[in-house]
Amino acid sequence: MLKNGFHLTYCTNIHPGESWSETFENIKEYIPGIKREVSAEKPFGIGLRLSNEASLELIDPEKLKVFKDWLSANNCYVFTFNGFPYGGFHRQVVKDEVHQPDWTTRERVAYTKRLFDILSALLPEGMDGGISTSPLSYRFWHKDRDELEDAFRKSTLHLAAVAEKLYKIQQSKGQFLHLDIEPEPDGMLQNTAEVISYYKDWLVPIGSIYLMNHLGLSAEEAENCLKEHIRICYDVCHFAVVYEKPEEIFKAFKAEGIKIGKIQISAALKVNLPTDLEGKKEVERILLPFVESTYLHQVVAKNNTNGKLISFRDLPQALEALMETEMEEWRIHFHVPVFLSDYGKISSTQSDIQDVLQYIQTDQVCNHLEVETYTWEVLPESVNLDLGNSIVRELKWVGENFKAS
Repeated sequence: MLKNGFHLTYCTNIHPGESWSETFENIKEYIPGIKREVSAEKPFGIGLRLSNEASLELIDPEKLKVFKDWLSANNCYVFTFNGFPYGGFHRQVVKDEVHQPDWTTRERVAYTKRLFDILSALLPEGMDGGISTSPLSYRFWHKDRDELEDAFRKSTLHLAAVAEKLYKIQQSKGQFLHLDIEPEPDGMLQNTAEVISYYKDWLVPIGSIYLMNHLGLSAEEAENCLKEHIRICYDVCHFAVVYEKPEEIFKAFKAEGIKIGKIQISAALKVNLPTDLEGKKEVERILLPFVESTYLHQVVAKNNTNGKLISFRDLPQALEALMETEMEEWRIHFHVPVFLSDYGKISSTQSDIQDVLQYIQTDQVCNHLEVETYTWEVLPESVNLDLGNSIVRELKWVGENFKAS
């Protein structure tokens, strides 16, 4: 825990393994050593990633008791989950399938509700708990405006059903839990304007009617319920890729009454593109090792003169256009170590993290901070470092920058 009640952790989605036994083994292997280095005397918070498979196992009361006993014995606690990846997340092709099943499906609802039941059982008394989730769906799965609107409608009703569950938990147990939507490039929600539009046009009007009918709330109470329990997971990398500034984002959300549930501390790759052919060939040579088959690495290119943005669904498509491009900068959705600011002739968006850490000390938009560099296994050999030591290094870097800012 950092000063002023901030909870800092890293997300266990960086460890491969889909079953609960694999997940628990990774926790037991890594957490005690990391805790000794970064939180020897104080309790250490865990950002838990549970696949659907693992959640079906851990919901068993006996397994929950074993895990709770382990947490107590090791002076650890769980306060946030990553509920974005439902299925396999390592050592296989993930790409756009990370969004499956999306929020139009009952499977996503059942999985998320199960995660909240587990989080409710694990959460320390007096602490709020959150679960980050996908940006509703992958936008390219929906072929036209009608399909996209249908996806928004179904997703909203399903989110409202989760809000109903969280409202009832708060009423019966006094626990405050929130679902944190995580915008990302090419998601149905990918930037500040789209989030605000979604709340105004879909979540509040449709979700409020659902809660009024199911809970007997007034229109004002229903809107407040939605905005309390359905929040945003601010992934610093994702918003940096679309060239948005932290302070402007936080202020825009605050003006609309949209709350941040979790800040995921992550850095994207940043490339200042040369204009000459030889310079572009050098950039291509540097970036080719970052082309890998597991995750999507969306690229947003910018012309700094006129502000024009062009998006590519993945890094290979961007590289195909590199030699002909007149754009001046690329931002690449590739989570790189937060403690590194440059990689030779390319750099990272580390400064956005520093801006966030400075801002939240004067305006505490949320108190859940989670480092999320999940790409250790697919980083180029020149970047890839020892996992345990790297996690410690990332957490210490955040702590040092938090104190210094």
